[in-house]
Amino acid sequence: MSDTVPTAYAGGRARTMEQYGAMMGQAMTGERPNHRPYTQQDGDTFITCWAKSGTTMMQQMFHQMRTGEAGGDMDFDDISRVVPWDDTAFMVDFDMTAPQVAHPRGFKSHREYERLPSGARYVVALRDPKETFVSFYRFLNGWHFEPGALGMEAFMPMWLSGGPGGCDYATHINSWYARVHEADSMVVTYKWVVKNRLHALRQLAALCDVPLTPATEVLVMERTTREYMSAHEDRFDDAMVAKALEDRCGVAAASDSTKVQKTGSSAEALPPVIADQIDALWADRIAPVTGHANFAALAAEVDAVSGEKAK
Repeated sequence: MSDTVPTAYAGGRARTMEQYGAMMGQAMTGERPNHRPYTQQDGDTFITCWAKSGTTMMQQMFHQMRTGEAGGDMDFDDISRVVPWDDTAFMVDFDMTAPQVAHPRGFKSHREYERLPSGARYVVALRDPKETFVSFYRFLNGWHFEPGALGMEAFMPMWLSGGPGGCDYATHINSWYARVHEADSMVVTYKWVVKNRLHALRQLAALCDVPLTPATEVLVMERTTREYMSAHEDRFDDAMVAKALEDRCGVAAASDSTKVQKTGSSAEALPPVIADQIDALWADRIAPVTGHANFAALAAEVDAVSGEKAK
């Protein structure tokens, strides 16, 4: 990055991590006349995958499942309006107590178990950390950040932070790995869900006590494909966050904020220095807790549990 790039933030998309921090701080200023914090009700479900690990797909699966008997529901401008994102509710001035269009109530988060309300239901898809890095970078490059202004090496602190209201990757995966066998938790891997969406749907329905009909299964399977969600990407582009950033920070809402990437994110795109740092993080913080030397080994165990539940 050029030494002439200013660090002061004057609005618009960030060009440095310092500007990004200032932008997000500015996004949290101002009055919030509509915001009400979350209050728990019986049966609440938290879809709380780590960033770029299938959260949007699971929100869509959950929402279409619970509205399937009525023919499904695509009458929303932002999936996080109908399955609200607790971590950004203050930023977007959202009333977390507002009635939802169907039951059970569902909420999005990126947090670990220990920072969520106890006694709820939890849905978590786990993903290879290197793939999350590439996907996260692609997602914010051209929306929060000026396209190409920030290289992957400079993006590492953002990945480590986990994004708005989230937690770091190691904390998240250690927390949810411990709940793989808990009855209140559906802990799966992102790739397993992609390959076994019908089994994932049935596991989700069982967790949430939602009866499934063959017609609902067909509807949900259709509406959770990459092709369908890409064709309706304006429902999955963080419209409420985009508006908050436009109103408070001058980041054009027309920027590319879609979460439905046309192609998958491959770890092969990582610079070796980033891959090495992620490997070191795994060895230092995740392997001692899970007993798995890498994500592939951990995923094999989690997928085996998912396969047993699918029988």
